[in-house]
Amino acid sequence: MTSAGAGPHPSLPGLLASPDLADQEAAWPVAASESFYDTPYVSLRRDTIVDPTGGEHPRAVVQPRGAVGVLALDDDDRLLLVAQYRHAVGRRMVELPAGVLDVEGEDPLTTAARELAEEADVRAENWEHHLVVRSSPGYTSEALTVFRATGLSPIPPEERTERHAEEADMAQWWLPFDAAVDAVLDGRISNGLAIGSILAEHARRTR
Repeated sequence: MTSAGAGPHPSLPGLLASPDLADQEAAWPVAASESFYDTPYVSLRRDTIVDPTGGEHPRAVVQPRGAVGVLALDDDDRLLLVAQYRHAVGRRMVELPAGVLDVEGEDPLTTAARELAEEADVRAENWEHHLVVRSSPGYTSEALTVFRATGLSPIPPEERTERHAEEADMAQWWLPFDAAVDAVLDGRISNGLAIGSILAEHARRTR
């Protein structure tokens, strides 16, 4: 829950936070809701929300199914990155292996292992929960769960997935982890999931 705070800032607007500051569950009333687009992958609706003063405000809500990402590190501390064409931004983006929770009933860790195999022909022996990223909560409910994977090994060629569409053009790269941090700070990696995951790993190492 959100920190109770430690009183006002001595010279600037706002409150001094205690170290346990965190996101908080909350829900403003919805006066009306209208669906515009609905598919198994993503839906779009417009809600009219009511603020604490009674004012009403229209808000677009993009609702994907959620997704996972994998921060995969080899025995020499090289990070696995993939390069994939993303039509919405017209770029080949450097990203972590990632994918949508598109199999009904599949838990996120199973999805992460499947995506690592499908996008990079790699499996991992060790898995840890790493991070949750909400990509743009002003308009989308999307939450992305990232897992840290180590103890990597190749999937035999006869067991590998045939990739299609944008994934057929995907490239796999292994970058020393410190160089990946530099790539984020220099702006050469701009994918939000990759940025958050790489910097969280770096922060944990340097605490």
